[in-house]
Amino acid sequence: MSLPTLDSLQKLQTALHAKAKGESKFPSVPEQTFDFLGHTFGRCYRARTGEPYLGTRPRRAKIRELCESVREQTSRRFLRLDAEEQVGCLNRSLIGWANYFCLGSVSKAYRAVDAYVASRLRRWLCEKHKIRNAGITRFPDSYLVETLGLTRLWKRTRNLPWAKA
Repeated sequence: MSLPTLDSLQKLQTALHAKAKGESKFPSVPEQTFDFLGHTFGRCYRARTGEPYLGTRPRRAKIRELCESVREQTSRRFLRLDAEEQVGCLNRSLIGWANYFCLGSVSKAYRAVDAYVASRLRRWLCEKHKIRNAGITRFPDSYLVETLGLTRLWKRTRNLPWAKA
């Protein structure tokens, strides 16, 4: 009978520790992640079943950069622009970002970006027309999409078979 090596004992100890603490439901999937070209590769979970898989998602820093760009584009400096012109500028940014980050599980990121862009555009429209409230009743999603032509990123995931959630 051979004695176990120190390395195998350490692996067993960390697996038992993780199981006892409840930190990892699925210890067979590696915990390591790495970034490459703006994507984070590592553990992802399926939306309905919670089953883990190794996948990719846009790095949070890149989502933050897009949100800062949208915030800059909807600042008070651009109140002189027409609404259609402003939406055209936003659409170019959104479509370019979405084309770069179209691989992997992007549905949640797209929904978050859509919500943020809609709220910033409503705020910009309220400042432009000097309205004091949040503008949800005056500028609903249907107005932003149908009248002004704002691109909705979450609709773009319908054509991506691996991004359906």
